[in-house]
Amino acid sequence: MTSRIPLTGIGLRLLAACLITAMSAMVAVATREVGLGQIVFWRSAVALIPICAYMALCREFPAAIATRRPGLHLTRSLFGALSMALSFLSLAYLPVANAQALGYLAPVLTLPLAAWLLGERIGPVVWGAAALGFAGVALMLGAALEAPGQGALIGIVAGLGYAVTMAFVRVHIKSMTTSERPATIAFWFAAVSALAGLATLPFGWTAPSGEMMIWLVGAGLTGGLAHVAATEAVARAPVAVLAPFDFTGLVWALGFDAVLFGVMPDGLGIAGVAAITGAALMVTFATWRPGPRRAPSR
Repeated sequence: MTSRIPLTGIGLRLLAACLITAMSAMVAVATREVGLGQIVFWRSAVALIPICAYMALCREFPAAIATRRPGLHLTRSLFGALSMALSFLSLAYLPVANAQALGYLAPVLTLPLAAWLLGERIGPVVWGAAALGFAGVALMLGAALEAPGQGALIGIVAGLGYAVTMAFVRVHIKSMTTSERPATIAFWFAAVSALAGLATLPFGWTAPSGEMMIWLVGAGLTGGLAHVAATEAVARAPVAVLAPFDFTGLVWALGFDAVLFGVMPDGLGIAGVAAITGAALMVTFATWRPGPRRAPSR
């Protein structure tokens, strides 16, 4: 009797969660020396290497670059670049775990936005999850107000901005996937974001040290590899099975905070992180629908 548990897909999703959290930790280090625009450029430009290599392995390069809807890609990519910059700003002022927890609000906000923009119906569990998520934000705000002058309030506001813009991006991507391949969306997002970051060059870039270049290139490579791992995971297991494993990134985030920065969240911060994570898990299970699994298309 063969096992029905998609262990390969789950393993790839766990790897993706680790890689994306490692990228966030590297960005947090880079913000101490390099400006946001410069980080966005390196994160996006270097990410093109593993993304294009993956497309070539799947025999989709360069065909997947072509699109008949460049306007949609431009809108999605610019919103994504803004969302990325807000995420990096949040990482500049908050521990990685707190910034990542705020990012978990994105799926919580996506469903109400989908109901508004796409006419989808959602149930009371989702509204309850949204309330719980914002209660978690309130707890994190309380923790920030207890430590004035540390910039935590800026980080929380930026993290909220990231969650809101990422929710719009997710709804936008959902409407795009009816006609565009995931590889096409990923490529143009990275390319446009790199150009957006490069546009900040006239405002002054810092010449990074050799060590800082390692962090910048590492952020790009881990971000690109995370996309590849996540894509392969979806090809091997249902999304509903994989979604809960995204939250293992929080464990990695706490580890990176402790090892790299010697920081752990306080009582209110931990409570806020737990509330937001619980809200995201509620949304994950509320939207799960059992059904026959379709073979992945390449």
